[in-house]
Amino acid sequence: MSDADAWATAVAEDLAEEKARRKEQYGAPPGSAAEELRRLVDTVADKLSGLQSPLLGAAASGAAQQVVSQVVRQARAVVEPVIERNPDVFDHLAAAGTELLAAYRSAVQAQESRWTARDQATDLRKDDEGPGPGEHIDVE
Repeated sequence: MSDADAWATAVAEDLAEEKARRKEQYGAPPGSAAEELRRLVDTVADKLSGLQSPLLGAAASGAAQQVVSQVVRQARAVVEPVIERNPDVFDHLAAAGTELLAAYRSAVQAQESRWTARDQATDLRKDDEGPGPGEHIDVE
């Protein structure tokens, strides 16, 4: 075995051990956005299928379960082909959502800092000038 092969083998073994250690410590890493959407649809479908309404009688509950099952099947029939044809789209949408959240957070933090600076400046002026017109003065 050449040095390059030995190096590649050692690196691959180290990488596999690190992945196993992280999986044990943190659990399985999240899948792609498309896989996560599939999991979400499956979870929602399972929750809807397991719902029982104490307000409905047994017959109505059975009919409601059939309706829920039909809606779940239809939703899966719509979602699955979209996921299969466009898995990269969901990754791009997830990345875009992350960027939008970062932009929103930045805008909110900037506005908060302006409000804080304005409020502090107002407080300093009040301390220097005394109470403004129409403000109550407590003499006790």
